[in-house]
Amino acid sequence: MRRNRTNIEPFYLVFSFLGGLVLLFLVAPLVGMVLDSSEQELVRAGTDSEVQRSIWLTLWTSMAGTLVLAIAAVPFAYLLARKEFPLKTLVVAIVNLPIVIPHSAAGIALLGFISRGSFIGAAGEKVGIEFVGGAAGIMAAMAFVSVPFLITAARDGFAMVPERLEKAAMTLGASPARVFFTVSLPLAWRAVLSGLILMWARGLSEFGAVAIVAYHPIVTPVLIYERFGAFGLKYARPVAVIFVAICLVFFVAFRWVAGGIGAPTSVSTQRARAGDIHAAR
Repeated sequence: MRRNRTNIEPFYLVFSFLGGLVLLFLVAPLVGMVLDSSEQELVRAGTDSEVQRSIWLTLWTSMAGTLVLAIAAVPFAYLLARKEFPLKTLVVAIVNLPIVIPHSAAGIALLGFISRGSFIGAAGEKVGIEFVGGAAGIMAAMAFVSVPFLITAARDGFAMVPERLEKAAMTLGASPARVFFTVSLPLAWRAVLSGLILMWARGLSEFGAVAIVAYHPIVTPVLIYERFGAFGLKYARPVAVIFVAICLVFFVAFRWVAGGIGAPTSVSTQRARAGDIHAAR
């Protein structure tokens, strides 16, 4: 006799209960923060010019840092997915190192690398780029701690692309660069875009490294900490609520775009592209 599928096993009930506890742990603090903020406090914080400037600065520096570093990170992820080379395990570990080290320590390390006395810092000053205490330093700090998310997601996406499609395009005369841009990248686009979103979102929330490299101009996570230290929870909480809401809106929008644009491309479509490559010869 078939078991009634509408019956739920106690085993899964226990797992559901545990999952509910995790969700409660994640949602309850955020909901409580919103409920504890009055409308007047939110309006006051939202119309504060310092809050507006910090939110805008945080949004665009994180986005700019993500896009600039993606120029090198995405090809690097493809290399990690496709090639075997000596010490590859060590290279992958180095890529993930910013995730595990304290971000204040990351800020100290980065500060020594881009300070005015370093080669990078001095070179930047000659072309008008100010790292320490400037937007470029904020971008560097955000990118340093968040780029592992992009590389890992893109590498996994490229690894799922069937190599036979790339080899088929190459046998038809396509160069490795053309194969990358017309076959590999379109197939892995969903993973790459997801990695970009994760990197951008992680950069938005960075505090430790940014506070050390460029405390001013002030980004929103630093502003929240500063107001909490100077005025207490009442003045920091409305800024946190507004910033979380804005980040959530952007994150959901980007994920929605990733789901639409980055839809998986069929194998038949890729074969058609290979045919196009052959016809273009």
